[in-house]
Amino acid sequence: MRARDLVEDYPLVRLGDDALTAARLIADQHRPAVVVVDEQGRPVAVLPGSQVLRFSVPGYVLDDPSLSRVYDERGGAEVCVAKLAKRTVKDVLPPEDKRLELPVVSGGATVLECAATMARLRVPLVVVVDADTIHGVVTASHLLAVILEASEPPA
Repeated sequence: MRARDLVEDYPLVRLGDDALTAARLIADQHRPAVVVVDEQGRPVAVLPGSQVLRFSVPGYVLDDPSLSRVYDERGGAEVCVAKLAKRTVKDVLPPEDKRLELPVVSGGATVLECAATMARLRVPLVVVVDADTIHGVVTASHLLAVILEASEPPA
């Protein structure tokens, strides 16, 4: 089985898209991340939910998590949303020189290649790309299901 056989549709956002929209895609669709593409539709980054949270939580709370207790649930949420409001996806991403390697595999990649890429980069997905065409994404949960199913003895 190859990566092209395992792909699923996945939310794509552009660098200039609203950061709050990207956060809502992650939350509403229960995704670990969104794939970020440039204006030509080429993948440039994966924006994980953890990075959105890191951007939205005030720096002083990141430095001292006990300070988070000064906020009630609503107040904490409002602070996070306010940091995302009027910001773009590009604003939320780390600077280009500090971004992690893009987790990309070709459509012909094997299950083990996909697994190795995810493991090496410590990411929950790989983007399947051939000649600047995004076929979709293979998630760790889907890949694990395929691996576990393949390892079971035939009935």
